[in-house]
Amino acid sequence: MIILGIVLFITIMLFLMMIFLAARTILDPEAKRIRKELKGTSAGSSQTTPIVIRRRQQRSDIPWLNRILSQVSTSVIHRLDQLLMQSNTDQPLGVFILLSLVLALAGFLVFSRMSRSWIVALPVGVLAGMAPFFYLSLKKNRRLRKFEEQLPDALDLIARALRAGQAFTSGLQMVAHEFDDPIGSEFEKILAQLNLGVGFQEALRGLADRVSCSDVKFFAISVIIQRQSGGNLAEILENISRLIRERFKLRGHIRSLSAEGKISAIILIALPFFLFIFMSIINPEYAKILLENDLGRRLCMGALIMMGIGIMVMKKMINIKV
Repeated sequence: MIILGIVLFITIMLFLMMIFLAARTILDPEAKRIRKELKGTSAGSSQTTPIVIRRRQQRSDIPWLNRILSQVSTSVIHRLDQLLMQSNTDQPLGVFILLSLVLALAGFLVFSRMSRSWIVALPVGVLAGMAPFFYLSLKKNRRLRKFEEQLPDALDLIARALRAGQAFTSGLQMVAHEFDDPIGSEFEKILAQLNLGVGFQEALRGLADRVSCSDVKFFAISVIIQRQSGGNLAEILENISRLIRERFKLRGHIRSLSAEGKISAIILIALPFFLFIFMSIINPEYAKILLENDLGRRLCMGALIMMGIGIMVMKKMINIKV
């Protein structure tokens, strides 16, 4: 009971700190704007500038947490920074880390009281702690899909502007003004970086870093090579736009062919849970053995682990990249 009380106290304190940081960020629009500008500039600066900017960029408004996250320069922290940048999230990394700790401790406490076994509560707490980053990954993927859908039309608009005698930066301005988020805001960041004196190559590389998409990399490389060696940039952009649209058609055809496999996977995943609920209603004593007996809990844990492995295998089988 003493250990549970200590864990509950820590959970409540982390939760209150998270609410304070989130409210402070929401109620201070100037800090939000500066943080967004720093994110956009640090992704597209030269080889010496990003180091200074990233050192000044705060990962948390709590001094001790920001100090820890700044000193821990691991690949995991770098990937989390990339995830925040690609999902276009205003909150700093420290808020999501605190939220992850709160959910992990809360999930562990709740399920340890329900099941009276830390073996069952531990994986539940781990999954609950990963929930904020699953949300960020989902937000990033949605934003990426919308960006990919907007990219062919944006490239066509730039190509038409070039054929009409406009400069490439004028085409970027047209895309920034005519298109909604995410492509409009991303091209606005490129223009802002160019106005701040960032090189053209660095600004396009920053776009490729913020948007994890192969088509954007092709676009950036094509423009950089054309500016160095010359060529018909309008024709290059039209060819990239046509290839993207052809890939969309092929992706839709593959998605229709793999729909049957996805439905089968969903049925196989949901079937054990429906059977367990059905058996709990028909014969409650049968379900109690699995939840209250140590051997039953171990069997449930083994079944969940094997189901997780099966889900990953099925996802790899039906996830065909084009």
